[in-house]
Order: sequence, then C-alpha cells, then structure tokens
Amino acid sequence: MSRALAAGLALLLSLAFIASLTTPWSPIAALFPQDPELAWALLVELRLPRAALALVYGATLGASGAAIQALFANPLASPDLTGTTSGAALGAVVTAYLLGFTAPIALSLGAVAGALGALALLLALAGPRAETATLLLSGLAISALAGALTTLALALAPSPFAFYDAYDWLMGSLVDRSLAQTAFAAVPALLTIAWLLRLTGPLDSLALGEEVAQSLGHDVLRLRLQIVCLTALGVGACVAIAGAIGFIGLVAPIFARRLTRGHPGRALLPAAAIGALLLTAADLAVRTVPLGRTLPIGVVTALLGAPFFLWLVAHMRFRLRS
Repeated sequence: MSRALAAGLALLLSLAFIASLTTPWSPIAALFPQDPELAWALLVELRLPRAALALVYGATLGASGAAIQALFANPLASPDLTGTTSGAALGAVVTAYLLGFTAPIALSLGAVAGALGALALLLALAGPRAETATLLLSGLAISALAGALTTLALALAPSPFAFYDAYDWLMGSLVDRSLAQTAFAAVPALLTIAWLLRLTGPLDSLALGEEVAQSLGHDVLRLRLQIVCLTALGVGACVAIAGAIGFIGLVAPIFARRLTRGHPGRALLPAAAIGALLLTAADLAVRTVPLGRTLPIGVVTALLGAPFFLWLVAHMRFRLRS
C-alpha cells in the first residue's frame, strides 16, 4: 500500500472520528452557552467512548477477518461466518445469565472462551485450508448451534427479562458504553492487532502453501494456533462489551487486499483501518436515520453486508465456471 493511500485512510479515519464525536451537534451547541461543563461531560462520557469503541471494534474485526481469510486461504472466511462472533456471544450470555458473573472481566473471559471454542470446532470440521462449500457449511452449522444454545441459555436464565435485556446487546450496540468499558475492550483488541501485524510475513508465505511456508522457516502449526487464539481474544473482548456485529470482518479484508495487490499478510493493517471506518460509518448511519428510534448497529451492517456477501458468492461461482 502506497503512502498516499495510507495517508488517505488516516485522514478518513480522523474525519469519521470527529464526525462521530459531533453528530448530532445541535444538542451540544445548544447546551454549551447554558452549561459548558455538562456539554463537555456529554462529549467525554457519552460520545467519546462510542466513537472510540467503533474504531477499536471495527479495526479488530477487519484485522481478524484478514487473518482468518489468510489462514483458510478463503475470502469467505470471517469472524461472523466462521461462528467466532456467535461463539463469543454464547460464552458471554452463559457467563452473565446462567453463571451470574456480570463483571467486565468475567464477560470477556466467557466471550473469549466461546470464540476460541467456535474456531477450534471450525478447524476440526473444515480443516486448515477448507474448500468454500465446506467452510460455509461448517461455519453456518457452528453459528446455528451457537445461536440455538444462546437462545436456550436465555430461556433458562433465572431472570424473566433476560431476552429483553440481551436484545440490544445481541444485535450489537455501542450506545451508553463508558470509558472504562471501552478501555476494557480496547486493551486486548489493540494487543491482538499489534500481534497479528507481526505475522504479516508468515501469512504472505502461507498463501504460497503450507509446504512453502514451512520451507521458509515458519512453523505453520504454531502460526495457526496464534491466529486462532489472537482472533478469539480480540473479537471476544469486543463482543463482551458491544455485542455481535457482522460482515465488517468479511468486507474490510477484501477491499484491503485490493490495496495490497493480493498480499494477505500486508492486508492486515489496511483491513483494520477499513474495518474501523466501516463500523464508524454504520454508527453514524444509525444516529442519522429518521425513524424516531434507535436501530441496532448489527442490523445496519447486516443490511449492507449481506448483499455484498451474496455478490461475492455469485462472483466466485462465475469465476469457477469460466
């Protein structure tokens, strides 16, 4: 990726972050002359965590999606389509509603365990370099199983309001998150991205085949284990705070590889930037939709991402036929 493209992505991210802080501006502008302290409190305590969480979560989904796609050598692999986000949601729901541990650290541990279990099951079912059909069927099966178990856990929860309480969170929400919650998701997420960026060379080598990567001195089994654990850590920590958000991890890496001429390893950083940009844009769309009510951000990303996914499947089928 050229410096000009990197600078352009950085500029777009900065503008998106500023827009997220200031949209809508009219309530803040009206409040500043009357009570500046309250206006600053709204910006710092409500807007800043939401804007920062959108950047961090989006970047984590983008980088994790790029790493998973490189691992499976398949552009249809992503945290949501492989069952990672569904597994993380299941782990968090079981931890909070059945075990009764609602502290952020407990939710994060439960979500990471669920995501790790889903990825391990996917590797066992589909194999490390699965064909598209096998990967999709395995991922759909894991997502369906995790979704059914999540519903069962909520149905068996002691609280009769468990479904209502968990609805916004399960559909993905950045609303009313505190700075402490944002930091709790950001620390493991940023560590995940930083560690994944150290694997760009091995991932580029892996694109040439496991034997080639092994001959170049890369431990393929260790690399596979690192990617599974790191993506589970990053996605699980974010899901524990903001719920399950789909399709960002599918779309961002595909655009990123276009910027890096098809190199899966080099696509990690631009995928993180594009993922952060996409999720922030989706959050801005949620705020500006004139429906008189708040839409879950996961609904918006699904509405935009599902047609892209269908186009991608059709495009791959056309390429196979030709």
